[in-house]
Amino acid sequence: MLALRLARGSHPLVLLRRLFVATASAGTGFLLLSALGHAADHPTAAGDSLARLLWCAAPLAATTQLAVSVARTDPAARLQRGMTAAGLGPLRLTLLAAATTALSCALGVLLSLLVFLRLRGDLGGPAVVGGHPDLLGAGHPLPLPGALMLLTSVPLAAAAATAVSLRPRTEPGYSDSEPHTTAAPTGLPWGVALTAAGLAIEAYTSPITDAHGELPLPGRLLGSAPGILAGWALAACGLVLAGPGLVYLSGQLLCAGRPGALRLLSGRVLQEESHRLGRPFGVLCAVASGAYAAVTVYGTTPSRSVGPLTAIGTSVIFACVTASALAAALESRSARAHTTAALRRLGAPASVLHRATALRALALTLVLGPLTWTVAEMATLPLVH
Repeated sequence: MLALRLARGSHPLVLLRRLFVATASAGTGFLLLSALGHAADHPTAAGDSLARLLWCAAPLAATTQLAVSVARTDPAARLQRGMTAAGLGPLRLTLLAAATTALSCALGVLLSLLVFLRLRGDLGGPAVVGGHPDLLGAGHPLPLPGALMLLTSVPLAAAAATAVSLRPRTEPGYSDSEPHTTAAPTGLPWGVALTAAGLAIEAYTSPITDAHGELPLPGRLLGSAPGILAGWALAACGLVLAGPGLVYLSGQLLCAGRPGALRLLSGRVLQEESHRLGRPFGVLCAVASGAYAAVTVYGTTPSRSVGPLTAIGTSVIFACVTASALAAALESRSARAHTTAALRRLGAPASVLHRATALRALALTLVLGPLTWTVAEMATLPLVH
């Protein structure tokens, strides 16, 4: 009840971010229900239905990451003066944030259930499936307990991840926010090694069992080489793990040589915020490289079309990882509010702070952009030649 009251009294921008989480949850819930509808329509094709269900793990992970990022930027999740006296300590604030996240996701999956049943024609009226009569399993009974069990995985996963991310790590009376440090992250070598290993596995297995150069999407999962999927997953994990180190490296490049005040300020901020910005930007790079590979492979097979469910899943993933990166940048800006205010009191003009922000964005683009393109090209070469 408290989570619902806080949600009703939140700032419009906070409500907009929660609405975005609900929308992403609705998309993920629709994909889960589509997998269940396929299983109801094809009871003998259990393997294909399981493949569709497994492909829902990527949108679910992206939605969970977005929910955590939004929860970290929520002002209601921060310990403020007077909250402890009112009985809202760090632990209860964490539980409140998890409950708020679960509420937003629950609203989204309930909306997806209503839309799914309406498209199938279960709520009255004809089924609306277009040219895909077996897409949603229309005309076959849908097991409601199974549908509800699948849908509850979205709010439960998001709430659990939020609770783990915002769990109290400091003494009562202080923020839960990340500590300010310029120590270099330790995951860059391991991330590079994982990415190289994933590309090597894909290059070794793809020419043998996937000579047609088709991207292993839901319809081709069972007929594709397991090494291709394992290689992609390993390379993506490597980019995520290397993300903090790459952001730190961007800050080091800005501070190299004899930097002026602007470069020094921008580089130090990237070094301090590398732990906060690294993982979301690493996920964004991994998704971007996968998208580039998918577009390239689909370009070599023009007869293969993108299905509606693939389009929905891709849209959910892209929207979630992009919003998560923006939310991480917003969280970083909020964490530097006191430093920014101090600089303004010392006479720093607003234009200098804006140029520093643009310089940080340029440095990240110059470091992460070519790396993402290189990984995508190396991942695509074995599939198109």
